[in-house]
Amino acid sequence: MTAQMRAEALRIFAAGVAAADPYIAVRNHLDRIDPPELILALGKAAMRMAEAALAQFAGTKCIVVTNYENAGSLEGATVFAAGHPVPDENGVRAADAVIAALRQARGPVLALISGGGSALLPAPAGDLTLADKAAVSTALLGAGLDIGAMNLVRQQLSRLKGGGLVREAAPAPVTALILSDVIGDDLAVIASGPTVAPIGTAQEAVALLKTSGLWQTVPDAVRHHLETVREVSSPPAAHNILIGSNAMSLAAMQRAAPHAHVLPRPVTGDVAEAARTICEQARPGITLWGGETTVVLHGTGKGGRNQELGLRIAQGAAERGWNRFVCLQGGSDGRDGPTDAAGALVDDGTLARVGDADAYLARNDSYAALARAHDLLMTGATGTNVADLGVLIRPI
Repeated sequence: MTAQMRAEALRIFAAGVAAADPYIAVRNHLDRIDPPELILALGKAAMRMAEAALAQFAGTKCIVVTNYENAGSLEGATVFAAGHPVPDENGVRAADAVIAALRQARGPVLALISGGGSALLPAPAGDLTLADKAAVSTALLGAGLDIGAMNLVRQQLSRLKGGGLVREAAPAPVTALILSDVIGDDLAVIASGPTVAPIGTAQEAVALLKTSGLWQTVPDAVRHHLETVREVSSPPAAHNILIGSNAMSLAAMQRAAPHAHVLPRPVTGDVAEAARTICEQARPGITLWGGETTVVLHGTGKGGRNQELGLRIAQGAAERGWNRFVCLQGGSDGRDGPTDAAGALVDDGTLARVGDADAYLARNDSYAALARAHDLLMTGATGTNVADLGVLIRPI
């Protein structure tokens, strides 16, 4: 029975990922868009999004910037592969190419934006360097901040984020098709909002870094920049269109399991609290959810928020005496944190196979724990990104 439940969880998860297919999502909106002079595809889903646009607008200049796992050749496009979640030099070169193309554009620009675009396009503002931005990204990722808080800071350190793409393109008009990896679909947060006004000001970024205890850990150059940067005016308006999201994928999972119970709210916040919430609200049968949690790093282990959440749900299930269950917790992009796993696929035998799960969790080493249990969710890169999806199955 466990094998059957694991297969069912995988089937339902696959339905959610399929619903966020970037090619189909873009294709469904192109008939309403004027032929562009320039196509920019940015993020983890950039390859498939660009492929759809070029099928409609063959011969249009196209630049693609995506992560290494999803990069490949695409006829008619210049493809840049760059680092994620920590930016690298290839991302800087990609950002320079994007800015140059935007400044040359005289006609309409079509921006295809998906999650991951923030780290993939590090265009340091002012006198900042890539090392400065990488240090900030590392500090933010390890502090347990949500994506909105992280992007509030990132936008103030970049020439492209927080509407910077639209500023660089002006006066050329910009239309953006956006695949959301952010819970709540705030367009200012997705890929740090290159086509919308910034989330906040430099002063608010300073306040956030101070209240989160990160102000003294970021480079001196970052502190100087945030304290002295001149506030810029709001960017020109772009035509922003949401074409896919976590909520849409969750709805597709429910269609794949029509009798499932769906948690009433997205699962967000600290991973330990999220695990408790899921276990408390789950019902016999199938329970589904979407969301994106956060992890505060205490150790030097290897893992990601989905792997840790899956392992903690296994602990919660054991505490509640569930004799038979399967839980899949995965990133829709196929990659959880700096690992090759998408997340976790655990069951009632996981903890016995792991051994001392508490010790693994104490050092944030969920990858090693799940590898020992043979319970890593390995999907490979999916080519899309709409945050995280979860399935819990308990026999009725």
